[in-house]
Amino acid sequence: MVAIRAYREGLASGDMALARRSLAVLEQAGVAPPDAAVLAFADALAAGDRDRAGRALESLGEGPLDFLQPVLAAWLAVDAGDAATALGLQDEEGDALDRRYASENHALILLATGRTAEGLAAVRAQLGALDPDPQFRMAAASLLAGRGKRDAAQTLLAGEDPVVSLYRARLGRGAKGNARFGASRFLVRVARDLASGETAPLAITLARSALILDRGYDRARIELADALLSEGAGPKARMALAGVSPDSPFAREARGAEIAVLAQDGQEDAAIQAATALSASKGASGEDARLLGDLLAEQARFAEAATAYHTAIEREGEPADWTLLLKQGAALEQAGRWSDAVAVLQQAVQIAPAEPLALNYLGYAQVERGENLPAATAMLEQAHRLAPEDPNIADSLGWAYYRQGSPARALPLLEQAARAENVSGTVQEHVGDVLWRLGRRYEARYAWSAAQLDADEAMAVRLTDKLARGLSAVEGRGA
Repeated sequence: MVAIRAYREGLASGDMALARRSLAVLEQAGVAPPDAAVLAFADALAAGDRDRAGRALESLGEGPLDFLQPVLAAWLAVDAGDAATALGLQDEEGDALDRRYASENHALILLATGRTAEGLAAVRAQLGALDPDPQFRMAAASLLAGRGKRDAAQTLLAGEDPVVSLYRARLGRGAKGNARFGASRFLVRVARDLASGETAPLAITLARSALILDRGYDRARIELADALLSEGAGPKARMALAGVSPDSPFAREARGAEIAVLAQDGQEDAAIQAATALSASKGASGEDARLLGDLLAEQARFAEAATAYHTAIEREGEPADWTLLLKQGAALEQAGRWSDAVAVLQQAVQIAPAEPLALNYLGYAQVERGENLPAATAMLEQAHRLAPEDPNIADSLGWAYYRQGSPARALPLLEQAARAENVSGTVQEHVGDVLWRLGRRYEARYAWSAAQLDADEAMAVRLTDKLARGLSAVEGRGA
């Protein structure tokens, strides 16, 4: 138990000597964690020991992280000059994410092995997919530049993305298409997908292993910091980010990550001040303004948050991102600017008519105000069809039925919402109101009592009146 904790601490803090000593103890006891094979692979490859790296991959293929093995084995085959094995990576097995990893790396291996025309076609096919990863573009461009194809590399890096633009300006001679390059990019790609929740420790191992393979890859430091932040290790995340050079193409992303560390550490004012400076700086992106808006919204500074989201929308250009429109509309509503908010929320729904979150927000906000009830209810019905298990949407639709005089129709939906984990006081209050209307007054008071556990000041006053005198006591005050 001491050894596994020391192993994780060594990885988190960057004390790799401690991590390796602890791992030796775990291996001797036969209880090494599955991600130890990733670290062993990185150590072996960095030392130029392909045989030992191959043995580490055999071990990796026998455990729960076997999905990493095919891509890493393919890059190892590149170093061995075995192009046939390396290019045999592309297959149709595994889930969608496995196939995405395989197809991305297949395209990069084509470039690394000098099959430029095929590689470019494969890269463009990947970039045509939804939500392309800019890191993939940069990796492909670096390989092209390393092969002397600078014009093709520059074309691949075209666009207004500030990170990509800076990478284009500093492309230099590109990269050698070897296993250390490919494996480090792949490990960071996976770490990005695993950097939160229960998988954060694995993401830390992957990012540390990537840095063993390429000390200069600052993107690995940012993913490492994200995973550490998810673990609540703010000081360690700050240490990881300190290694990002101010001249790095990833320096702006690192500043954004540092702001997230400040916010998690409870330094909200400092975080907002830093985010304001970042968003106002030369070359600031829509993502910088979005970060500022999120921080302001968390501190209930909704009018300022709405302005920041508007800036983000303008910077990102057309077509507008419906999630930004939703955030801006929500901030405007919370700021008391409903006439402005409804127009923005309607735009979000027009752009994303099949997104239940957008439908739910606009529909519920109108129901609460008694506006446009038939159309608002239709929106909520559509949201419920799209996300039938979402308790918030069930609550919204049930409340819409209640507000239109159908408490019996509302109750099953509200009870569904009330069965969810971490149910809000608002849902419990809604349940109580409906039960009262149906004549089930003892149960109504029980629901209102439960709602008091999660009530703000205004709700608490309202619930106290309801418990004392029933629903009629507050009907004229927004019950």
